[in-house]
Amino acid sequence: MTEEALEKENKQITKQYKELLKISYRTLSADDKKLIRSAFDVAVDAHKEQRRKSGEAYIFHPIAVAKIVASEIGLDATSIAAALLHDVVEDTSYTLNDIERMFGETVARIVDGLTKIENMPYDGEVSLQAENFRKMLLTLNEDVRVIIIKIADRLHNMQTMDSMPAYKQVKIASETLYIYAPLAHRIGLYNIKTQLEDLGLKYTEPEIYDDILSKIKESKEEQDAYIEAFSKTIRDTLDEEKLNYEIKGRPKSIFSIRRKMLAQTVTFDEVYDKFAVRIIYKSDRENEKFIAWKIYSIVTDHFRPNPIRLRDWISSPKSTGYEALHITVMGPKGRWVEVQIRSERMNEIAEKGFAAHYKYKNKEKDTDDGGLESWLNKLQDTLENSDISAIDFVEEFKLNLYAKEIFIFTPKGDLYSLPKGSTALDFAFHIHTEIGLHTRGTKVNGKLVPLSNELKSGDQVEVITSDKAKPSANWLDYANSARARSKIKSSLKDEKKQIAEEGKVILTRKLKSLKIALDEKTVNQLVVFFKVKTSLDLFYRVGAGIIDNPKLKEFAASRSNALMTFFKNRIRKPANQEEVNRDEITEKYDQLVFGKEEEKLDYKMANCCNPIPGDDVFGFITVNEGIKVHKQNCPNAIQLQSNYSYRIMPAKWIDSTQREFKAELRISGIDKIGLVNGVTKVISSNLNIDMKSVHFDSNDGVFTGKIIVVVKNKGILDNLVQNIKKINGIDKVTRI
Repeated sequence: MTEEALEKENKQITKQYKELLKISYRTLSADDKKLIRSAFDVAVDAHKEQRRKSGEAYIFHPIAVAKIVASEIGLDATSIAAALLHDVVEDTSYTLNDIERMFGETVARIVDGLTKIENMPYDGEVSLQAENFRKMLLTLNEDVRVIIIKIADRLHNMQTMDSMPAYKQVKIASETLYIYAPLAHRIGLYNIKTQLEDLGLKYTEPEIYDDILSKIKESKEEQDAYIEAFSKTIRDTLDEEKLNYEIKGRPKSIFSIRRKMLAQTVTFDEVYDKFAVRIIYKSDRENEKFIAWKIYSIVTDHFRPNPIRLRDWISSPKSTGYEALHITVMGPKGRWVEVQIRSERMNEIAEKGFAAHYKYKNKEKDTDDGGLESWLNKLQDTLENSDISAIDFVEEFKLNLYAKEIFIFTPKGDLYSLPKGSTALDFAFHIHTEIGLHTRGTKVNGKLVPLSNELKSGDQVEVITSDKAKPSANWLDYANSARARSKIKSSLKDEKKQIAEEGKVILTRKLKSLKIALDEKTVNQLVVFFKVKTSLDLFYRVGAGIIDNPKLKEFAASRSNALMTFFKNRIRKPANQEEVNRDEITEKYDQLVFGKEEEKLDYKMANCCNPIPGDDVFGFITVNEGIKVHKQNCPNAIQLQSNYSYRIMPAKWIDSTQREFKAELRISGIDKIGLVNGVTKVISSNLNIDMKSVHFDSNDGVFTGKIIVVVKNKGILDNLVQNIKKINGIDKVTRI
């Protein structure tokens, strides 16, 4: 690098550092600035030889992460220093002791937490990434700031992924959508969550992302004009009330528009609430609620509200600390518009999460922590169950992440918030683990209900307990929350262990009478003979009386001729081996190739998404069924690419003209004479399409149809869909 270029880069580094101090959300004391300066100097020195994939100096990355921590999340100087140092111990010659000596125990603990996350040993048994997430969440015990800085680190990595190879982009983006975006949502960092989701979509489904982005840009002018017309109507009344406010439009994120298009099988133009109008008002704490409802009243005087779309998070804030009034009203031109009413304080909490909440808490000596502590405690309960596998752990943790909330009352009138979909049994565990484990029955609004009864917001729930009551296996069908499920599993495991211990004693005694010693070799033989998975299962079955005396005598008799059976099994040919159709295999090999070498391998189509030639696909190496081929936009793709990236194989079609594939189309529209005839005519006039089955239903002027056709590739199918859409009266054509 030339001297001139080096000087230019150093100036840029200094500029970024000055910006970091300027944009800090909190007022920094002289000591704070000193701490940040020291951390900056150490980071510059530590990373001076390093460059990022894009070629720029590595130090730009820690500064960018610190800027996100300072401005978008609003954490303190300690966190800013830890963000600057987050890669120092992992990547350079500095040790953790050096950091502790220079910056103190707190900064060292956070940096240690972030370093642990990066250095996860891979044990080969479980998904590396799932284990990684589990350990990351375990660091929450030490300091929640570890997770928050990790989210900021991930955001900057997502913003600067362009120079990475495509397969890495997909892996990192999938991980982001799978765990980091939900985490940011749960901690209340809505701005960051939105950015992570949009960037995740940008790399997992680039064409869809670009398409929606360009359409949003095209409609921006019209949207601005609409917001102006909407605002004009209510502005005069708001001004008359002498309110200090601003009205602004907020476009829906690309990711949420995509989610809505998929969920409702609609096009971009058919998504009606592509933006929300936000009214942010100035107020002191005493009058906040009063002013929010006053603005609500003014808006609903001018525009008719949708009565079932009122969300009052001012009276009952979300457990993330989020407060606001949301109403959906019928705006100009007959369009539904979501209006969000927030004070400046509420708006900051919505955008910066708990950090802003603490800022106000410190100012006003407010004791409420916005639910952060209770959330951490809930998480702690899940973490305590160490028996759970890493993948189950991540899945169960996710149960609690995106959950919408309901509010439940106890008989005494105490209010609890639970995830939507919680049952009466979930509520029992939510109050206390011991109450959950000894639940005998539940009453909702005074009536006895099953444990599986799903609760609704506002229900009053009474839990009836008994010392003799204990969980049974079917309780897992009644519980939806991660906490309840992990406690039930744990209890069932303990009971199983107890019965297994008794079973081991019984088995030793019974085998002794059959002149067989219970050693490791015998246990292995018993496990194979009784077709159980582990010795624990074996002992449990003996303890529970499932494996009894006659069965053990059968085992003793089988030992004498076990050797003969073993050899017979080894030389026995698999059934139907000769019936394999060699032509079929060869034909199948000609369809897809895998990996960089474009190898021809055997595979199966995944039932969850049923790909056909021409679809964007990838191969997934399963444990028992070889390679399974999934569509890139398969509902399971994000989870597979995130948790098992090492088992993903790139795949592409090389010749999709040799074989025919079945596809199912669902059609809906306005019923009229001759419509069915028109649809079947379009299909039969196309020489390359064979119609296998057709079914139409008509109901009060609306018809729905299901057609199964056989096509050679996706191009022919797409063409057919477009032709059916052109028929007068057809509303939607979707491929199942």
